[in-house]
Amino acid sequence: QVQLVESGGGLVQAGGSLRLSCFFSGSDSSINAMGWFRQVSGKQRELVATITASGLANVIIHSVKGRFTISRDNAKNTMYLQMNSLKPEDTAVYYCAPSWFGPLDAWGQGTLVTVSS
Repeated sequence: QVQLVESGGGLVQAGGSLRLSCFFSGSDSSINAMGWFRQVSGKQRELVATITASGLANVIIHSVKGRFTISRDNAKNTMYLQMNSLKPEDTAVYYCAPSWFGPLDAWGQGTLVTVSS
């Protein structure tokens, strides 16, 4: 089983910053490749960025490249998403999960990020 708890979301003005945190647990293989996902109201959940246990990180969404940074602390079983220069279009519920997660897996509650203009 995989356990996931997201935190750090909130309301922020455009141009501001937030750091999201994700506590995760599971077998070593199940949590090797982790990722941040987001879901805009009315749209499908999409992959934002991934990171492996060894620290190999990739930001997937072009519009957040240069603004978002993914990191993890394996000793603390915690992953982070540093979000800078936030834009209203970044408004979404953000989820953390293993990169292999699908729609039927046990997603956490997510954390809501609202960016006002």
